[in-house]
Amino acid sequence: MQPAKQLTRNNRKHYNQISVELRQLLESISTTKKIRKDTFLFQEGMDAQEIYILKSGLIRIEKLTADGKELTLRLCKSNDIIGELTLFSDDAKYLLSAKVLTAGEVLVIDRKRLEEALVENGKLTFEFMRWVSNHMRVFQSKIRDLLLNGKKGALYSTLIRLTNSYGIDTNNGILIEMTLTNQQLANFCATTRESVNRMLSELRKLDIIEVKKTGHILVKDIQFLRDEIGCENCPIEVCNID
Repeated sequence: MQPAKQLTRNNRKHYNQISVELRQLLESISTTKKIRKDTFLFQEGMDAQEIYILKSGLIRIEKLTADGKELTLRLCKSNDIIGELTLFSDDAKYLLSAKVLTAGEVLVIDRKRLEEALVENGKLTFEFMRWVSNHMRVFQSKIRDLLLNGKKGALYSTLIRLTNSYGIDTNNGILIEMTLTNQQLANFCATTRESVNRMLSELRKLDIIEVKKTGHILVKDIQFLRDEIGCENCPIEVCNID
């Protein structure tokens, strides 16, 4: 038996996609809604009546920690499905919050209506639940990195995930296309901006990263980051920021 082919940055655009048939089903039972910057699509604990497909804009999936810090778990962009973890749940509540970072549009899908449609098509139900399972693996791996490796490990893990989701290979390393402020990076690690400033400064001194004038981060030694956190070389469908 041949080993399963692992995804790389060169074909990363395909790891989060669903079949044309499933997407057509979702779109056929949806309505369009505009979303405004700095508003919430939903918040943790609210009744989960709908799931969403992001048509345009940018949405951050986050959770508030026990000490009041924001923990960013996912950045959603065009064609991503949001709120999918509530499907086939009794008295479903949103487990996380979805904050709009960039205005745009979403397709709104009634959860009950989708459940009824999926029950009638076992093949699409299996595909959808497998897709949800993959997202659960991603969430679990991010929490594991934070718990086992602390703040520094969480930052290193975040940088690795960013290279997988938004990295461009260059002669000098991997350039992360997305620009994030130090506060935004801190939210991925449930830590303070000052702590991230200090850790990034240490990485610059070690020549592990370079921060461009544009704010983009160039990871010059990805192996250093992997070694520091005992990276298990998870496939890209698990080790990503999406």
